[in-house]
Amino acid sequence: MMNNINIFIVDDHFMVIEGIRSILQDEENINWLGHSMSASSCMDFLEKYRPDVILMDISLPDESGIDLCRKVKKQYPRIKILGLSTYNQQSVIRDMLKNGASGYLLKNASKEELTDAIASVMNGESYLCMEAAESLQNTETSNPIITKREKEVLSLICDGFTNPEIAERLFISLPTANTHRKSLLQKFGAKNVASLVKMAVEAKAFQ
Repeated sequence: MMNNINIFIVDDHFMVIEGIRSILQDEENINWLGHSMSASSCMDFLEKYRPDVILMDISLPDESGIDLCRKVKKQYPRIKILGLSTYNQQSVIRDMLKNGASGYLLKNASKEELTDAIASVMNGESYLCMEAAESLQNTETSNPIITKREKEVLSLICDGFTNPEIAERLFISLPTANTHRKSLLQKFGAKNVASLVKMAVEAKAFQ
């Protein structure tokens, strides 16, 4: 691996951040610059510091990682971005790559896979974990995998409920309801709620 690679992570789950930091902390050639838990704090950080590689989550509390990726690459084209997510849907992976990401990893990646991905993008190569590569190679339309809670939120969205109403009905916080809605939009590759409802009905997502 190349010397002195400055790493930064954007993720809204502190346990994920700490887990990745612990994986990389013993790597002699990697410098841990820090982390952000939102898109806005990431952009604030980049005004002062320039990481070589950003490990970027897809679902953030204030903005999609896909949109953040586009913004970062537009303003700081030399920064390499690795999408880091639990999502393995074609639309999400393609959108990240289209917006400038150099690679895509799932959050269950091993230490070896993570360091290989960092080395690859620093060498000007692209990197896709096996699951992401297989997803892109699959030309058949596949329905996104959604959790039981996401299915409940999706059902209420289709019934016309707002995020505050969904939060109240499911006894969850408003930020959590917002996150579920963003997650569903990303998983289905929908641009808005109307498209999401249509796609969910066509995919029979409630069954």
